[in-house]
Amino acid sequence: MKTKLTVSLQGRALLQDPFLNKGTAFTPEERILFHLEGRLPPRVETLEEQVERMYAQYRENHTPLEKHLFLRSLQEYNRTLYYALLNRHVEEMLPIVYTPTVGEAIQTYSTNFREPRGLVVTRENYTRLDAMLEEYDDTELVVATDAEGILGIGDQGFGGIGISIGKLTLYTLVAGFDPARTLPVVFDVGTDNQDLLNDPYYLGIREPRLRGEAYFEILDAFVTAFKKRFPQAIIQWEDFSRGNAFAVLERYQDQLPSFNDDIQGTGATALAGLIAATDHGRTLTEQKFLILGAGAGGMGVAWQVYHGLVQLGLTSEEARSRIHLMGRNGLMMQGHPRVEPHHQFFAKTPEDIAGWTFSGTIPSMLETIQQAGITVLLGLSGAGGAFSEEIVQAVHANTSRPIIFALSNPTHLAEVTPELALQWTDGQAIVATGSPFPDVYHQDRIFKIGQGNNTFIFPGVGWGVQAAGATSIPSELFTAAAFALAAAVTPERLADGAVFPRIADLFQANQQVAIRVAEKAAAMGLATRTPEEMQQALLEPEWAPVYRTYNPVT
Repeated sequence: MKTKLTVSLQGRALLQDPFLNKGTAFTPEERILFHLEGRLPPRVETLEEQVERMYAQYRENHTPLEKHLFLRSLQEYNRTLYYALLNRHVEEMLPIVYTPTVGEAIQTYSTNFREPRGLVVTRENYTRLDAMLEEYDDTELVVATDAEGILGIGDQGFGGIGISIGKLTLYTLVAGFDPARTLPVVFDVGTDNQDLLNDPYYLGIREPRLRGEAYFEILDAFVTAFKKRFPQAIIQWEDFSRGNAFAVLERYQDQLPSFNDDIQGTGATALAGLIAATDHGRTLTEQKFLILGAGAGGMGVAWQVYHGLVQLGLTSEEARSRIHLMGRNGLMMQGHPRVEPHHQFFAKTPEDIAGWTFSGTIPSMLETIQQAGITVLLGLSGAGGAFSEEIVQAVHANTSRPIIFALSNPTHLAEVTPELALQWTDGQAIVATGSPFPDVYHQDRIFKIGQGNNTFIFPGVGWGVQAAGATSIPSELFTAAAFALAAAVTPERLADGAVFPRIADLFQANQQVAIRVAEKAAAMGLATRTPEEMQQALLEPEWAPVYRTYNPVT
């Protein structure tokens, strides 16, 4: 990491550049060299003193949304100070900059709009993308969304750029991506959210969403222009609707290094927790899985569980037979109207359930648990409370240690609370959630609740792909990431009931993920960097929140 920079800006322009601004930390010498005398308070502060002052201001904000907006303003003023503050208070602030508060921030994005960020691609400007991208230098990472499937709150139109901003914050925070080389992108193709269309403050396109070929014409133009300008960069596709999520991933994953975190990141995170919960995978192949929710997240989990089982020695058919995909109306069965092409592999046939007893045309969730002998519940439905006492106890009847992951976000959409899951199983359940939950005190024991947060996976995958210079991001890299994350769960965490690391250990966990991903990419022949270059890139992040010494252009 460079400790000295040559800077061409000076005066007010330098203070207004969030990537270069040091605020009160500009030294007396720098204030003279860069024409900053008289523009700043006389006192010169260290970064540590600035962090203390910003934390005091942060605590003056009372609601999570107020705190989120305070941090966003700081981010637009001074990137280094922003990340230094987050680093110091990562466990406290992660729920503020990401799940669950980011959902509320996105819903109110237009009302609270202050500073423009990122690239907005629309039907009116997509034909000029070559010229638009010339304004961006040395981009290495993009998070792009069309904002139709945000965090269980659905279509958020232009405001969805907030999720791209939030995800890129995490890449920098826990994997050291240079924030100046990241780019949030939103495809504003209209919205079908009537509340937004009626909102006088809404800043996006006030038209129904584009569909079909017109929609993909815009995305095709972006991918073509972006690949031409930044051929080595990574794109993370984020929060598309279920149908578009799979179509976008399949359409572009072989054109440039790209992945969908809702599908692949969620799947790898869940698999990591399952590996940790089953004695580091030693009993994973003995489990039978019910996945509630057949959207992007649910399908991602199904595929990663399948790949994990195959890697541990099961045949393809044995692995498939152990996974039961549950839709809104019951078990996903081939030939039923709600079964879409991406469901087919896991949808059951009449032969698969021969001998089952059930009351309707297809088995219900309870009937599937009882007839299939389900031992693992995975919730990705967005249906808060869907895992009732009857459901949880039915799983407990099949196994002494039921595994119950309520992974839907935000908090109120969790399929069951950890407290109830433990209460209904006499403290025997192995529980994880998607959103943060407090410790549970049950039967004179304190249970730590592991958070199945994708932040344990996607920054490390990006870091590993970047370190290797990987030309694509196949599913095998996510399976490797899952095993690496599971290995990062300490015996102490497992003894406390948690199957994921502490949020405070995000950096260390992601570094282990990055190492395993880079190694897997090299083994698959996808790496373009030498082993020495790869190792150096994995030793330390490319950027850290510390102030550099500035030299003026001579």
